[in-house]
Amino acid sequence: MAKRPLKLEFDGAHGAKLAARLDLPPGEIRAFALFAHCFTCSKDGHAARQIAGALSAEGVAVLRFDFTGLGGSGGDFSSTGFSSNVEDLRLAADFLRRNYEAPQLLIGHSLGGAAILSVAGAIPEARAVVTIGAPAEAEHVLHNFKGSLAEIRDQGAGNVDLAGRTFTIRKEFLDDLQTQAVREKAGKLGKALLVMHAPLDDTVGIENATDIFVAAKHPKSFVTLDTADHLLSGREDASYAARVISAWSSRYLELKPQRSGAEEKTGVDVIETGQGKFQAMVLSGQHRLMADEPADFGGLDSGPSPYDYLSAALGACTVMTLRMYVERKGLSLDRIGTQVLHGKVHAADCAECSEDLKSRGGKIDRFERRITLEGDLDTQTRARLLEIADKCPVHRTLEAGAAIVTREVRADD
Repeated sequence: MAKRPLKLEFDGAHGAKLAARLDLPPGEIRAFALFAHCFTCSKDGHAARQIAGALSAEGVAVLRFDFTGLGGSGGDFSSTGFSSNVEDLRLAADFLRRNYEAPQLLIGHSLGGAAILSVAGAIPEARAVVTIGAPAEAEHVLHNFKGSLAEIRDQGAGNVDLAGRTFTIRKEFLDDLQTQAVREKAGKLGKALLVMHAPLDDTVGIENATDIFVAAKHPKSFVTLDTADHLLSGREDASYAARVISAWSSRYLELKPQRSGAEEKTGVDVIETGQGKFQAMVLSGQHRLMADEPADFGGLDSGPSPYDYLSAALGACTVMTLRMYVERKGLSLDRIGTQVLHGKVHAADCAECSEDLKSRGGKIDRFERRITLEGDLDTQTRARLLEIADKCPVHRTLEAGAAIVTREVRADD
């Protein structure tokens, strides 16, 4: 069965307990990733959740946590700096290495991206790094402090309003930012790098992506986030970034092989992903599929609906049954296709339905199968193939009905 996300904590750079979440895949864990959120954000930000969800769907467990003094973590934010954030990340990697497995993939958003570039060299197991809207130098964040810089430098501390919240920033924080060499760290990365940035990002300009990309050595990739804002607050933007990261990283990670074999396949598992209202992961042996509802029904439209899967089962069974018959009879048939349409109709209006179905009254499910047979076949053979289509096992199951037994299984069983 799929595992529940784990709420964890570990000691941060200043000794405070840092709140973390480990997103686990529905099947076996094939690799681990570490995510660093943006400046003054939290582990539960929209982009972080989308990316963790996409990676966990591919078997990658993702640890995301709140930096010291932010979100659910303890400690005083005003006593932190960029260096302590980097140390928090190193300790997070140590926590994974000690309790699970060191992360192979490092992902950082905004200033978290700069921190990821800075810590990557201290995590030898990491094979791939992703930055999203990251500044090429850590001190870039200073422009967010606007008129408070003089106060901070003159008085040693000052209050800064960021994203509707007030934070106390100390002079040591400014000094720490100005000593960092993020571009230099990118040039010495020694790992695959994906730079993601939006050209219209008005928080961290696109020139930062250019600086990071130019400084880095191959293998390196750049993906534009088009019209996305800095925080990837748009659902489509965060979802797109998540899909790209998942696909790109699979080329560089040493993923543990998925289990296969009929003796290990005990059924089909379906578990909510936590993304959207209806999205669910379907796990069948080594195969992972997404199920969802259309946007019109409150879903994300990220996968076929349950009835779409039922139609797919009928269509796939039909094609396979016909192919088996064609091969056995030695017929010349180039390709078989089946389109399945599903809908609810009044039983009395179903001209093709049996009298038994019509007698039930009310609405019934109607599946219409449109079969395409590409090949040089005579009329009699084509008619025979349509008869054979009716013999596919899923067709017979739908016509005859099935016994469905429901039992509760405790999550800890």
